[in-house]
Amino acid sequence: MKIADVINAQHEFFRFNHTKDTDFRIRQLEKLKQLISDNETTLYQAIFNDFGKSEFETYLAELSPIYHEIDLALKNIQKWSKRQRVRTDLANFPAKSYLVPEPLGSVLVIGAWNYPYHLSLIPAISALAAGNTVIIKPSELPSRTSSAMAKLINESFSADYLHIIEGGVEETTELLKYRFDKIFFTGSTAVGKIVYQAAAEHLTPVTLELGGKSPTFVFADCDLPMTAKRIVWAKFLNAGQTCVAPDYILVEKSIKDAFLQAVQHALQHYPQTPETEIDPLTGRYVQIINQHHFQRLNSLIETAQDKVHFGGNRDTDSRFISPTILQDITFNDEIMQEEIFGPILPVIAFNDLDEVIQTIKQKPRPLSCYIYSKNQKLIDKILNEISFGGGCVNDSLMHLTNGNLPFGGVGMSGFGCYHGKAGFDTFTHYKSILHKPFLSEPSLKHPPYSKWKLNLLKWFLK
Repeated sequence: MKIADVINAQHEFFRFNHTKDTDFRIRQLEKLKQLISDNETTLYQAIFNDFGKSEFETYLAELSPIYHEIDLALKNIQKWSKRQRVRTDLANFPAKSYLVPEPLGSVLVIGAWNYPYHLSLIPAISALAAGNTVIIKPSELPSRTSSAMAKLINESFSADYLHIIEGGVEETTELLKYRFDKIFFTGSTAVGKIVYQAAAEHLTPVTLELGGKSPTFVFADCDLPMTAKRIVWAKFLNAGQTCVAPDYILVEKSIKDAFLQAVQHALQHYPQTPETEIDPLTGRYVQIINQHHFQRLNSLIETAQDKVHFGGNRDTDSRFISPTILQDITFNDEIMQEEIFGPILPVIAFNDLDEVIQTIKQKPRPLSCYIYSKNQKLIDKILNEISFGGGCVNDSLMHLTNGNLPFGGVGMSGFGCYHGKAGFDTFTHYKSILHKPFLSEPSLKHPPYSKWKLNLLKWFLK
């Protein structure tokens, strides 16, 4: 189908209230969950062919969160969709006040390449749970993954309800010419600005999930082996191609050497050269998505070659970059001028926490921040002084797994949020209703007006 035909069909389908039935939404989400479950093998193979990503990592970071999001929605759709009573003020007594949740309408979800199933389907699940029709535009970079999703969904769902449109910049540009009732975009800040500008032509509300340089603070009182283990997993998952990965480390100078040693120990099971034998279950260490991104990361390592503490091995043909630790980094180094989005971890040692905080506050607000310490005063200081989307204390990345925590950025790292109830709310409009009976009508607000009425009004409305 042509893009215009799909969009028009979805507008028409929504107009006839088909998606407002919560039982219909539940059936569709159950169908989607079963479809994914029945075709896990196909999905594993597609993403393995694109990234070399293992079944284990794909289930952990892609499919499991999708199942969790569907289950959370199925459990709560009926409750989330009910009218919500709120207090009525004295001026409107007697009356009742309530909010009526209603779906926004036709939604466009533009997914990202680094977690192609997760970042395309989870926003779509929230939109479907809220009662919208959805067009998904997955990233074209992992082409086999995109094709696998499109084939499964487009053969199983009617295009006027849920449909995937594949393609690159041309198709995305074409989609953005049309009016949607909501656009949800995950990707870079640069492309996010383009999406936002296109949406403004139709006054379409937008949620932008972007990125940024997410700092990680490591203090001397932390559990060092545990800290290193958790940071290494979070940073090098998906070869660092994660928007909420620790982008750089700020470690107290007194423990810098011990920290570097602990990180190197935590990396003992990570490959330093490309694997020759690849098991689909365990996969290879995830590849860099394409040669463009490989060369960008390669250049960052070459620029800081004299600061490589560990790793730094690269192989162009297999797009392999081993986990790489850089030491003696400053905020002026090239590696600190942009989000890394790869398996390179700069380490900055510091003595003056206030100075570091002020430096971070002068930069764009990060998507995430992580703090490793047992000192609540230090923790509170950072939480209170640094603005960021979300994060963890004594862990990294894992805040994403809690459906009760809204996920989103702030400032240049994005705006709007999703996951769980927050996702339902993102794709919902709450109509505010004041419902009065025909019992009486106070003369106070009606003419003729007088001084005594004004005095009474001031007393009454204080």
